[in-house]
Amino acid sequence: MKVELYQEVMVTRDIPEQQILAGDVATVIDYVAHPEGGEEGAILERFNAVGESIGVVVLPVSAIAPLHAGQILTVRSLSSVS
Repeated sequence: MKVELYQEVMVTRDIPEQQILAGDVATVIDYVAHPEGGEEGAILERFNAVGESIGVVVLPVSAIAPLHAGQILTVRSLSSVS
């Protein structure tokens, strides 16, 4: 199921080259086709714990999942990804 634009999602796997860990939360701001016909991408905006934008990334749609009421948010330091 495709998440609607401007909804928060959870990243489902670590992507260390972009300083992203599984469980990070981001907002879907658009979708883009893969330039070579591969998997569709989700453009995500990431925010720090006080709501300031810290960047925009593109991840494969398979690397995100909708949030559910049975989940709880946590925080981590931005420097915790190696």
